Amino acid sequence: MPFDLLLRDARLPDGSAADIGVAAGRIAAVGTGLPAEAGEVVECGGRLVSPGFVETHIHLDKSCTIDRCACEASRFPHRAMERTSAIKHSFTVEDVSARARRTLEKCILHGAMTMRTHVEVDPLVGLRGFEGVKALIDAYRWAIDIEICVMPQEGLLNNPGTDELMVEALRNGATVVGAVPNYDSDRAGQIRRVFEMAREFDVDIDMHLDSGASAAELDTLLVCELTEKYGWGGRVAVGHVTKMSVMPLPEFDQVAKRMADAGVALTVLPSTDLYLGGREKDHRVERSVVDANRLVRQGVTCSVSSNNILNAFTPMGDGQLIRMANLYANVVQQAMPDALRDTWGMFTTQSAKLLRKSDYGIVVGNPADLVLVDAPDTVAAIREIAPTLAGFKRGRRTFTRTPAVLHRPA
Repeated sequence: MPFDLLLRDARLPDGSAADIGVAAGRIAAVGTGLPAEAGEVVECGGRLVSPGFVETHIHLDKSCTIDRCACEASRFPHRAMERTSAIKHSFTVEDVSARARRTLEKCILHGAMTMRTHVEVDPLVGLRGFEGVKALIDAYRWAIDIEICVMPQEGLLNNPGTDELMVEALRNGATVVGAVPNYDSDRAGQIRRVFEMAREFDVDIDMHLDSGASAAELDTLLVCELTEKYGWGGRVAVGHVTKMSVMPLPEFDQVAKRMADAGVALTVLPSTDLYLGGREKDHRVERSVVDANRLVRQGVTCSVSSNNILNAFTPMGDGQLIRMANLYANVVQQAMPDALRDTWGMFTTQSAKLLRKSDYGIVVGNPADLVLVDAPDTVAAIREIAPTLAGFKRGRRTFTRTPAVLHRPA
């Protein structure tokens, strides 16, 4: 049977060489020496072909706002939330869509094909951020699958009207519910209310949790308790958890076991946590990035993601997950081949597991979501921040990047 698309002489993430045949948007064959009858043949030249990258934690609604925010008055406190809150009145549905589109297209060009975006609602912004991002789901379905996690950035129990807006968003297209208890007057109360919403709407949970420089009062333990109580294992993720980065290893390992047993995943957000963390110090500044490799080795599902891009929380960024993985590996000092292979999984297989994608990977029958990377393997790709050269969403080419050429003198 002729293929619609044939990727020839590819190197898979496990290191094996293979051709990949695609028909009707799905992987039809994986093996060596596949017949070259195809509508499009891509010569990979021994380069890495990966399943499409998975961005588990990003904020499209407030991306590309750094030029609107007031400048930082000092290193500490950073007041990123307050500086963003001050400009929410200027958000329109069209404005959100335009800014989110700019960021989304960068993510696509760097290989992202599945995304969970957090979107905040509150009386200041209403549902304008939600509607602006929701409008892009169908518009970009040809390149990326997007799900929305609705969240209360500025508090829930202490911010009247936010609960009703979250419920309205869950009734109108949000498929995940989030939390940010650090900004609430009752952290435990917000966490419990979010679990109530998740049970009412039968949706997954993804919380911003435990940011700080002290390991005391870890809300992650309450999340583990409630996850087990309500049978939500495998459906709960927590992001940041920078408190774990300052834990002594015996305590760290106890929390890791608790998370693994409960089925609570973790997303590490290196760029934001580096930028915001450690500001209470003027020397010996802590890195504020949790070692997810150590968690993975103990059975915790972990992802690495972009979080904020070009806003008060993170003024830099381009949606390149390979770059984020490189940054993360440098910070946590996990750069040996086995560790980097695990890190590659944090924006591919582990991230897909976090989002409960059952049809992910280069396996016959799965959707042909594939990324060609200008590297021979996953380790080299992270070490050298290798560019993505082409993407195929359900077998259709979505982007092309030409490899750099060195023009030597004659």
